[in-house]
Amino acid sequence: MSPAELAGGRFELAGAEHHHLFRVRRLRAGARLRLVDGEGRARWAEVEAVGAASATVRPGEPAPFLEPARRVALAVAPPRPERAAWLVEKATELGVAAIHLVGTERDPRQLAPAGLARLRRVAAAALMQSGGSRLPKIDGVHPFAALAGIAAPFPMRAFLDPGALPWEGFGAPEPLLLAIGPEGGWSDAERAALVAGGFRAAGLGPRLLRVETAALAAVALALAPGLASR
Repeated sequence: MSPAELAGGRFELAGAEHHHLFRVRRLRAGARLRLVDGEGRARWAEVEAVGAASATVRPGEPAPFLEPARRVALAVAPPRPERAAWLVEKATELGVAAIHLVGTERDPRQLAPAGLARLRRVAAAALMQSGGSRLPKIDGVHPFAALAGIAAPFPMRAFLDPGALPWEGFGAPEPLLLAIGPEGGWSDAERAALVAGGFRAAGLGPRLLRVETAALAAVALALAPGLASR
Protein backbone atom coordinates (compact mmCIF):
# COMPACT_ATOMS: atom_id res chain seq x y z
CA MET A 1 0.00 0.00 0.00
CA SER A 2 1.00 3.63 -0.33
CA PRO A 3 2.83 5.54 2.43
CA ALA A 4 -0.21 7.84 2.69
CA GLU A 5 -2.57 4.92 3.33
CA LEU A 6 -0.24 3.43 5.93
CA ALA A 7 0.15 6.76 7.73
CA GLY A 8 -3.54 7.67 7.66
CA GLY A 9 -6.77 6.30 9.11
CA ARG A 10 -8.97 3.46 7.89
CA PHE A 11 -8.94 2.67 4.17
CA GLU A 12 -10.17 0.09 1.65
CA LEU A 13 -7.82 -2.76 0.75
CA ALA A 14 -8.47 -4.18 -2.73
CA GLY A 15 -6.76 -5.85 -5.69
CA ALA A 16 -3.97 -8.38 -5.22
CA GLU A 17 -3.66 -7.68 -1.49
CA HIS A 18 -7.38 -8.39 -0.97
CA HIS A 19 -7.14 -11.62 -2.96
CA HIS A 20 -4.09 -12.85 -1.04
CA LEU A 21 -5.39 -12.03 2.42
CA PHE A 22 -9.07 -12.85 2.12
CA ARG A 23 -9.26 -15.46 -0.65
CA VAL A 24 -5.96 -17.31 -0.23
CA ARG A 25 -5.36 -16.90 3.52
CA ARG A 26 -9.11 -16.64 4.26
CA LEU A 27 -8.80 -13.97 6.93
CA ARG A 28 -11.98 -12.55 8.42
CA ALA A 29 -13.13 -9.36 10.16
CA GLY A 30 -11.23 -8.88 13.41
CA ALA A 31 -7.99 -10.31 12.05
CA ARG A 32 -4.74 -8.48 12.81
CA LEU A 33 -2.49 -7.63 9.88
CA ARG A 34 1.03 -6.34 9.46
CA LEU A 35 0.91 -3.69 6.72
CA VAL A 36 3.95 -2.31 4.87
CA ASP A 37 4.43 0.51 2.37
CA GLY A 38 7.44 -0.99 0.55
CA GLU A 39 9.70 1.82 1.77
CA GLY A 40 10.64 0.32 5.13
CA ARG A 41 7.66 1.31 7.28
CA ALA A 42 5.22 -1.17 8.85
CA ARG A 43 2.15 -0.94 11.10
CA TRP A 44 -0.22 -3.36 12.71
CA ALA A 45 -3.81 -3.06 11.51
CA GLU A 46 -7.23 -4.52 12.25
CA VAL A 47 -9.65 -5.78 9.60
CA GLU A 48 -12.99 -4.11 10.32
CA ALA A 49 -15.08 -5.50 7.45
CA VAL A 50 -14.56 -7.83 4.50
CA GLY A 51 -16.42 -7.50 1.20
CA ALA A 52 -16.28 -9.43 -2.06
CA ALA A 53 -13.78 -7.06 -3.69
CA SER A 54 -12.41 -4.94 -0.84
CA ALA A 55 -11.93 -4.86 2.92
CA THR A 56 -11.94 -2.01 5.43
CA VAL A 57 -8.69 -1.85 7.38
CA ARG A 58 -7.70 0.42 10.28
CA PRO A 59 -3.93 0.92 10.85
CA GLY A 60 -2.68 1.02 14.43
CA GLU A 61 0.68 1.02 16.18
CA PRO A 62 4.04 0.57 14.39
CA ALA A 63 5.08 -3.02 13.66
CA PRO A 64 8.58 -4.51 14.02
CA PHE A 65 11.18 -3.74 11.36
CA LEU A 66 12.09 -7.03 9.66
CA GLU A 67 14.76 -5.96 7.18
CA PRO A 68 18.31 -7.40 7.27
CA ALA A 69 20.94 -5.48 9.21
CA ARG A 70 23.20 -5.45 6.16
CA ARG A 71 22.39 -3.82 2.82
CA VAL A 72 23.09 -6.29 0.00
CA ALA A 73 22.30 -5.62 -3.66
CA LEU A 74 22.70 -7.69 -6.82
CA ALA A 75 24.03 -6.72 -10.23
CA VAL A 76 23.11 -9.77 -12.25
CA ALA A 77 23.14 -10.92 -15.86
CA PRO A 78 19.45 -11.70 -16.41
CA PRO A 79 18.64 -15.39 -16.87
CA ARG A 80 15.65 -16.61 -18.87
CA PRO A 81 12.33 -15.02 -17.88
CA GLU A 82 11.01 -17.79 -15.63
CA ARG A 83 14.34 -18.16 -13.87
CA ALA A 84 14.61 -14.39 -13.53
CA ALA A 85 11.19 -14.32 -11.85
CA TRP A 86 12.25 -17.09 -9.46
CA LEU A 87 15.45 -15.21 -8.64
CA VAL A 88 13.54 -11.99 -7.92
CA GLU A 89 11.00 -13.82 -5.76
CA LYS A 90 13.57 -15.58 -3.59
CA ALA A 91 15.95 -12.62 -3.36
CA THR A 92 13.05 -10.47 -2.16
CA GLU A 93 12.13 -13.07 0.46
CA LEU A 94 15.73 -13.04 1.72
CA GLY A 95 15.76 -9.24 1.96
CA VAL A 96 17.97 -8.07 -0.89
CA ALA A 97 17.91 -4.28 -1.27
CA ALA A 98 18.11 -4.01 -5.07
CA ILE A 99 18.41 -6.12 -8.20
CA HIS A 100 20.17 -4.39 -11.10
CA LEU A 101 19.99 -6.35 -14.35
CA VAL A 102 23.21 -5.94 -16.33
CA GLY A 103 24.03 -7.03 -19.87
CA THR A 104 27.33 -8.80 -20.51
CA GLU A 105 29.50 -9.65 -23.49
CA ARG A 106 28.50 -13.31 -23.52
CA ASP A 107 24.83 -12.67 -22.78
CA PRO A 108 23.62 -9.25 -23.99
CA ARG A 109 20.03 -10.25 -23.16
CA GLN A 110 17.50 -7.42 -23.10
CA LEU A 111 14.20 -7.19 -21.23
CA ALA A 112 11.03 -5.58 -22.54
CA PRO A 113 9.21 -3.08 -20.29
CA ALA A 114 6.48 -5.66 -19.73
CA GLY A 115 9.09 -8.13 -18.49
CA LEU A 116 10.49 -5.61 -16.02
CA ALA A 117 6.98 -4.77 -14.80
CA ARG A 118 6.33 -8.47 -14.24
CA LEU A 119 9.48 -8.82 -12.13
CA ARG A 120 8.35 -5.90 -9.99
CA ARG A 121 4.97 -7.55 -9.46
CA VAL A 122 6.72 -10.77 -8.46
CA ALA A 123 8.79 -8.81 -5.93
CA ALA A 124 5.69 -7.15 -4.49
CA ALA A 125 3.99 -10.52 -4.00
CA ALA A 126 7.12 -11.97 -2.40
CA LEU A 127 7.37 -9.03 -0.01
CA MET A 128 3.77 -9.58 1.05
CA GLN A 129 4.32 -13.30 1.55
CA SER A 130 7.58 -12.95 3.50
CA GLY A 131 6.58 -10.10 5.79
CA GLY A 132 9.34 -7.75 4.66
CA SER A 133 9.02 -3.98 4.85
CA ARG A 134 11.08 -2.67 1.93
CA LEU A 135 10.52 -3.50 -1.73
CA PRO A 136 13.79 -4.06 -3.62
CA LYS A 137 14.59 -1.69 -6.45
CA ILE A 138 14.57 -3.57 -9.77
CA ASP A 139 15.97 -1.92 -12.89
CA GLY A 140 17.85 -2.53 -16.14
CA VAL A 141 18.95 -4.03 -18.36
CA HIS A 142 21.98 -1.76 -17.94
CA PRO A 143 25.04 -1.90 -20.18
CA PHE A 144 28.05 -3.44 -18.46
CA ALA A 145 29.76 -0.03 -18.39
CA ALA A 146 27.02 1.26 -16.06
CA LEU A 147 28.20 -1.10 -13.33
CA ALA A 148 30.75 1.46 -12.12
CA GLY A 149 27.98 3.92 -11.28
CA ILE A 150 25.82 1.23 -9.68
CA ALA A 151 28.76 0.22 -7.47
CA ALA A 152 29.63 3.74 -6.30
CA PRO A 153 27.52 3.71 -3.07
CA PHE A 154 28.89 0.32 -1.94
CA PRO A 155 32.13 0.16 0.08
CA MET A 156 32.31 -3.60 -0.51
CA ARG A 157 32.02 -5.14 -3.96
CA ALA A 158 32.45 -8.72 -5.12
CA PHE A 159 31.95 -10.65 -8.33
CA LEU A 160 31.37 -14.38 -8.44
CA ASP A 161 33.96 -16.30 -10.42
CA PRO A 162 34.10 -20.14 -10.54
CA GLY A 163 37.90 -20.14 -10.29
CA ALA A 164 38.10 -17.85 -7.26
CA LEU A 165 38.70 -18.82 -3.66
CA PRO A 166 36.04 -18.38 -0.96
CA TRP A 167 35.88 -14.78 0.26
CA GLU A 168 35.91 -13.62 3.87
CA GLY A 169 33.96 -10.47 2.95
CA PHE A 170 30.72 -12.45 2.84
CA GLY A 171 30.63 -12.19 6.64
CA ALA A 172 31.42 -8.46 6.93
CA PRO A 173 28.76 -5.91 7.99
CA GLU A 174 29.39 -3.22 5.34
CA PRO A 175 26.95 -2.68 2.44
CA LEU A 176 27.78 -5.07 -0.39
CA LEU A 177 27.17 -5.20 -4.12
CA LEU A 178 27.37 -8.70 -5.61
CA ALA A 179 27.95 -9.01 -9.36
CA ILE A 180 26.74 -12.27 -10.90
CA GLY A 181 27.75 -13.01 -14.48
CA PRO A 182 26.05 -15.16 -17.13
CA GLU A 183 26.32 -18.94 -17.21
CA GLY A 184 29.00 -18.56 -19.89
CA GLY A 185 31.09 -16.60 -17.40
CA TRP A 186 32.68 -13.18 -17.49
CA SER A 187 34.88 -12.27 -20.44
CA ASP A 188 38.53 -11.48 -19.71
CA ALA A 189 37.84 -7.79 -20.37
CA GLU A 190 34.89 -7.76 -17.97
CA ARG A 191 36.87 -9.54 -15.28
CA ALA A 192 39.68 -7.00 -15.62
CA ALA A 193 37.20 -4.10 -15.47
CA LEU A 194 35.59 -5.50 -12.33
CA VAL A 195 38.93 -5.82 -10.56
CA ALA A 196 39.90 -2.30 -11.64
CA GLY A 197 36.55 -1.07 -10.26
CA GLY A 198 37.26 -2.40 -6.78
CA PHE A 199 35.44 -5.73 -7.03
CA ARG A 200 36.94 -8.77 -5.31
CA ALA A 201 36.65 -12.19 -6.92
CA ALA A 202 34.65 -14.63 -4.80
CA GLY A 203 34.05 -18.34 -5.26
CA LEU A 204 31.23 -20.62 -4.14
CA GLY A 205 32.98 -23.94 -4.58
CA PRO A 206 33.90 -26.18 -7.51
CA ARG A 207 30.44 -26.78 -8.97
CA LEU A 208 29.10 -24.81 -11.92
CA LEU A 209 25.95 -23.06 -10.69
CA ARG A 210 23.14 -21.43 -12.60
CA VAL A 211 22.91 -17.65 -12.37
CA GLU A 212 19.94 -17.68 -9.99
CA THR A 213 21.43 -20.40 -7.77
CA ALA A 214 24.74 -18.58 -7.44
CA ALA A 215 23.03 -15.27 -6.72
CA LEU A 216 20.86 -16.64 -3.92
CA ALA A 217 23.69 -18.63 -2.36
CA ALA A 218 25.85 -15.51 -2.25
CA VAL A 219 23.04 -13.37 -0.82
CA ALA A 220 22.37 -15.93 1.91
CA LEU A 221 26.05 -16.03 2.86
CA ALA A 222 26.22 -12.24 2.97
CA LEU A 223 23.09 -11.81 5.10
CA ALA A 224 23.42 -14.78 7.46
CA PRO A 225 25.96 -13.31 9.94
CA GLY A 226 23.65 -10.40 10.76
CA LEU A 227 20.68 -12.62 11.56
CA ALA A 228 22.13 -13.80 14.87
CA SER A 229 22.07 -10.27 16.29
CA ARG A 230 18.50 -9.38 15.24
